[in-house]
Amino acid sequence: MARAFLVVMDSVGIGGAPDADTFFNGDIADTGANTIGHIAQACAAGQAEEGRTGPIQLPVMAGLGLGAALKAASGLEVAAFDVPVQGTWAAATEVSRGKDTPSGHWELAGLPVPWEWSYFERTEGSFDAELIAEVCRLAGVEGILGDCHAPGTAIIERFGAEHMRTGQPICYTSADSVFQIAAHEETFGRERLIRLCADLAPFLHARRVGRVIARPFVGDVEAGFSRTANRRDFAITPPEPVLSNWVQDAGHAVFAVGKIGDIFSMQGFDEVRKGTDAELMVHLGDLVGDAPQGSLTFANFVEFDSLYGHRRDVSGYARALEWFDREIGRLIAQMQPEDIMVLTADHGNDPSWIGTDHTRERVPVLVAGQGAGTLGQIAFKDVAAFVARHLGVEVPQIHKGASR
Repeated sequence: MARAFLVVMDSVGIGGAPDADTFFNGDIADTGANTIGHIAQACAAGQAEEGRTGPIQLPVMAGLGLGAALKAASGLEVAAFDVPVQGTWAAATEVSRGKDTPSGHWELAGLPVPWEWSYFERTEGSFDAELIAEVCRLAGVEGILGDCHAPGTAIIERFGAEHMRTGQPICYTSADSVFQIAAHEETFGRERLIRLCADLAPFLHARRVGRVIARPFVGDVEAGFSRTANRRDFAITPPEPVLSNWVQDAGHAVFAVGKIGDIFSMQGFDEVRKGTDAELMVHLGDLVGDAPQGSLTFANFVEFDSLYGHRRDVSGYARALEWFDREIGRLIAQMQPEDIMVLTADHGNDPSWIGTDHTRERVPVLVAGQGAGTLGQIAFKDVAAFVARHLGVEVPQIHKGASR
């Protein structure tokens, strides 16, 4: 009996989104952004030499059709990806009006977002008085810190000491539909932070804000501050069943690896395994070894995005891709004969681009275990239908067919 492993490489876009001109980093449209393409070009030009050297080496993904998908999405050809293709590949286009985690994941799971998200558009003084008052009431404090758009690492460096002194939570956002709260695991309390975010989530979900994220950190002024792996996302529950629900309702086991469970409000999963990307690779390997027949494993590897894309670190992103390619190749070699593994992404985050936000891009769909072939240009939601058919699970009528 078949098994399926759906692996989201968070932010690994391949350019070419037809509506990129309507999405922005600051005042600059995302037109021309290309995460994989620009990283490969920088490596080939000797401009990504920190911790690695030379043209980017992704033999496993190239062999599954990464170069073909990149060319189909954006017209860009990369010499390092010009190898015989032994996998099935596609370039997928998103229709949801968002370049964020929930939009991409929901649509990959079969459900384009049926509404417009709400955003905090002001980069300073981002939050209204009612929201601030609700945070203060739930936290039992007299004020908040932050109240702005900011990268997560920068804002704890800026406000960490004041937070420890006052006990006021650090509240910030980005161009995504998200409200994030950073707090010290020891002086504020990790469980207190998570409870605060859980209690605040319904208030913001009613406003169509997609996620409330708890961002615990540790450290002090002398040693510096660093975020921990204990983040929690509180996302709006999808309004209709998605791939994980379809599989579970058909009587098969569903495993979440990484932040997948949080993205779908823990709905449709039998077990959730978390950790750093290195730890997640071990979890995924364990499931390749012993997940039951008929099961779906849905995984997200977030550090491409969180550690390198937002920080515009081209060398770091390239190192992460090369590490992932080596490790995933080992797992593919261990799959059972009827298994498939689908490697894809939820949006772009071109580390060579202006600003610090995601970039609107098409994404690769690379399938191991299906033989050589192409699906061509597809919609994000077609990924869910493809996986469901492989598992012999019925796709609800509303979710059938391509969107583009």
